[in-house]
Amino acid sequence: MGLMTMPLKKLLLVLTLPLYLLDQATKFWTVFNYDPPGPQRPVDGFAIIDGWFHWVRIHNQGVAFGMGNGTSWAPVVFLLVPIIALVLLRVFWIKGVFHNLGSCIAVALLLCGIFGNLTDRLIQGFLLEAYKTESFWTRLCEGYVVDFVLVKLPLYDKIVPSSGGWWPAFNVADSCICIAAVLLFMSGLREPKEGVAEKSKTGSK
Repeated sequence: MGLMTMPLKKLLLVLTLPLYLLDQATKFWTVFNYDPPGPQRPVDGFAIIDGWFHWVRIHNQGVAFGMGNGTSWAPVVFLLVPIIALVLLRVFWIKGVFHNLGSCIAVALLLCGIFGNLTDRLIQGFLLEAYKTESFWTRLCEGYVVDFVLVKLPLYDKIVPSSGGWWPAFNVADSCICIAAVLLFMSGLREPKEGVAEKSKTGSK
């Protein structure tokens, strides 16, 4: 059975679940082995390739590039957004919007990314020692996404001088979402060509 004809449940089991487990394993390993960042404390971690590729512990309550990070509204808004995204993906799947190989893989990757970062927002705030005596709502609002991959890109400092050349930290779930976005874009470009080809075959009969 190919991915194109695979039921959603089997697709989740084959691709989404292993990536989700990898995402959570790497995040929890990071949380249990490195101190949380703080105003007076540098980011904890280690250099895999010194000056180019570091494994760190960074808390992100915002979204891509840290947008919304540190604001009071971000934890609530970005807790609701992935839930809405999951509902929409389910609706689109039922309607048959995703019907080629690239889009099917993209859905599996998107689900991993959404579930992975949503899990962080629901759980990580409750693991923070500084908030263990706070209310349920406060601890939920302190939820954050664990980012740990930090890489330095050539010429990126020319685009964003304040970055020092370091791309914003990310994780396995973020990578899945980015790859899914590329696959959906490529599938969208390919679709019209396939439609034109089909019409040409029909017209030549």
